[in-house]
Amino acid sequence: MIGKLKGIVDSYGDDWVIVDVGGVGYHVTCSARTLSALGRPGEPAVVFIETVVREDAIRLYGFSGEAEKEWFRLLQSVQGVGSRVALAILGTLSTADLGNAIAMQDKAMVARAPGVGPKVAGRIVSELRDKTPLVGGDMELARVSGELAEGRAASPTRDAVSALVNLGYAQAQAGAAVAAALKEAGEDATAEKLIRMGLKELAR
Repeated sequence: MIGKLKGIVDSYGDDWVIVDVGGVGYHVTCSARTLSALGRPGEPAVVFIETVVREDAIRLYGFSGEAEKEWFRLLQSVQGVGSRVALAILGTLSTADLGNAIAMQDKAMVARAPGVGPKVAGRIVSELRDKTPLVGGDMELARVSGELAEGRAASPTRDAVSALVNLGYAQAQAGAAVAAALKEAGEDATAEKLIRMGLKELAR
C-alpha cells in the first residue's frame, strides 16, 4: 500500500492532483484544502496517502498531514458518510475546527460542508464525540464542552459562551475561546472577563 508520495506537482484538476515521482504520475484525489496547500506545477510536494482498493479500481486519496488523513478514515465510519462527503468536510473545516465542532456538538458548523445535511451532521458530532481526541489534546476544551452539553457548566462559563454566540460566533468557536480563557484566567473568572479574553482569543 502507498502511504506517502514525495515528488513534483505535475498538474491539477478540481479535486485531484498528479504527483510525479521518479517519472511515474500518481493521480491523487484531494480535498480543496489540501489542493490549496500544494505548490504550483513543477514545485515539490509531499502528500500523505490513503489507498482504497476496490474490485474495479485502486484510488489514492491525498492529505496535507497525518491528522487530516486520520479524520478522513474516522468520518467514513459514520453511516451516510462516504469519501466524497468526507473530503467535502475536510475541504470546508480545518482539522482543529472539526475537532472543536464535534467536542461542542456543533452540528451547524459541520453542516456548512457541501452535501452535508442536518441529519448527517448530527450523526457525525454524535458518533465521533467519544472516538476522536481533540486536535492538540486540549483537555480544557473537552471538559468545558462536556459540562456545557450536560448542563453542569458554571454560570460565568455558560454566560460567556452565550454572549459570544450572540455576537455571531459559532458554538464551537465560542466554546474553544472560553476554554482558552479559563486556562489563563482560572475557574473564578467572571463572565465579563471570560468574554473579554475570549474575544482576544478569537481575534488572533
